[in-house]
Amino acid sequence: MELVPVISVILLYVIVVAEATFENDGNLEALLNHVLWEPTTSNSPTTEEDKVAPYFDEASTHNNVTVQIGANVDLHCKVNRLNDKTVSWVRRAGDKMQLLSFGHHVYSIDQRYELLFKDPNDWQLRISYLNERDEGHYECQVSTHPPIAFTVYLSIIVPQLEITDERGVQVKDKFYYVGSTIELKCYITKVPQPSQFIVWRHETTSLNYDTSRGGISVKTDILTNGAKSRLFIANAQTSDSGKYTCSLTDIASTSVTVHVLNGETPAAMQHGGSNRCGRLHSLWVIITFAWILFRLS
Repeated sequence: MELVPVISVILLYVIVVAEATFENDGNLEALLNHVLWEPTTSNSPTTEEDKVAPYFDEASTHNNVTVQIGANVDLHCKVNRLNDKTVSWVRRAGDKMQLLSFGHHVYSIDQRYELLFKDPNDWQLRISYLNERDEGHYECQVSTHPPIAFTVYLSIIVPQLEITDERGVQVKDKFYYVGSTIELKCYITKVPQPSQFIVWRHETTSLNYDTSRGGISVKTDILTNGAKSRLFIANAQTSDSGKYTCSLTDIASTSVTVHVLNGETPAAMQHGGSNRCGRLHSLWVIITFAWILFRLS
């Protein structure tokens, strides 16, 4: 008769694993109810330790974590006196729950999830290569009766980049004359973890380590909430025309188109001047016509 409870536990585990394997991306609320229910062999505790329920190490059962897009994050869940209970990580979106891990096993087809256990009591959920869709609520649940949960809200920060000229004016097109110095500034904000990996490119050529062109200087300053990087190119030539891109590794980037002119007037300025002359000509025709009508009246 003593084998009956043991067999029941084994059968329950098999059911949980089978259901999680085929339904891990759907609404698993019903499945999680099975996961968080475990039969007991006795109505009374057998040891003094069994009389003490599991509890979380943190003073609060809610935590906020902010991470930069593209990074990795470890969500911590420290459970004391776990005894024979089970820890599960789930992701909650409204009334829907997605099972991510059960015990030491991961049940998501997304290979970016990993379950790490660090002695003595830290059940960590690692998420790699974060994207904006990863933002939301994650719950570490312990299969007590009723279950207890520790919630983590994960916020994803997307860096913002802006290129300005030497005057600090944001530009998308910039005109220089041959022989002048190209000076561009790239401001990176909303970066909780400032990084040195800021790269300038001319078309597909990296300028940070370009020694063939010569006369190129890149200086980057790490700020409290981001960085400022300045690009200098001395003695500009027409071959220096093209798209210049400032990027924060492979996470975010912005670009500007540089036109190096050999003494000619920029086409945009010519176009603008033509429009102005055309408007003045039209105004002169109207005034002349009005004066003729006035003389004839």
